[in-house]
Amino acid sequence: MVVYLVPAGRERFELYSEPPEDPDAVPDQSASRVRRWLHNANLQWQTIVEAARRDTSTGRFGRWRDRIVCHLAESIAEQRTLWRLGSETGASVRYPADMDGDRGRTILMAGLAGARSHHLRWLLVDLALFVATGVVAIVPGPNIFAYYMLFRVIGHCRSWWGARRGIVVVSWTFEADGCLAELAALVDVPRAARAPLVAAIAERLNLPRLSAFFDRVTVPSA
Repeated sequence: MVVYLVPAGRERFELYSEPPEDPDAVPDQSASRVRRWLHNANLQWQTIVEAARRDTSTGRFGRWRDRIVCHLAESIAEQRTLWRLGSETGASVRYPADMDGDRGRTILMAGLAGARSHHLRWLLVDLALFVATGVVAIVPGPNIFAYYMLFRVIGHCRSWWGARRGIVVVSWTFEADGCLAELAALVDVPRAARAPLVAAIAERLNLPRLSAFFDRVTVPSA
């Protein structure tokens, strides 16, 4: 597994990876009941996301629901780095070439510690809210509120576990990367002007979703 320290602003970095995944892979007969349930739940969730992204809902409630679903889908995609750490024992970190390895390690561990605290806090909050969604179960149609809170609970639980393992279990190696240093220089460049440059860097790194992630997380210097 390779994790990238993506520059997101002045002294700000985000952990990023694009783990290979096949969400449609059917668990084999030896898979646990929980794994099979998660697979089926994921397929149902993907169906909901695809419908929301088509933006065909009518009415204020339908449009509001679709915006929530799309936002949650983006949030899930950005948490997959932490999720994968939950099953790793070793990983590599690539950091901008204009910093040294010790600083790269400090940034990584600070990011993991912050993620651990953040996701544990929201796990407890969302678990309570998920229980409360039972009161809307009598509303006809899919219980979008329950799906929303369930996936938040699962997501925060997996992220907390991954961040914790990243700190206490995973053995890290570090490698300087010139492409990330180039990316850092583009944080303050207007989005339209930097788009082709960011796309070229993403292509060299073989990270097809990096451009969209970079646009979401960057905060230009004041």
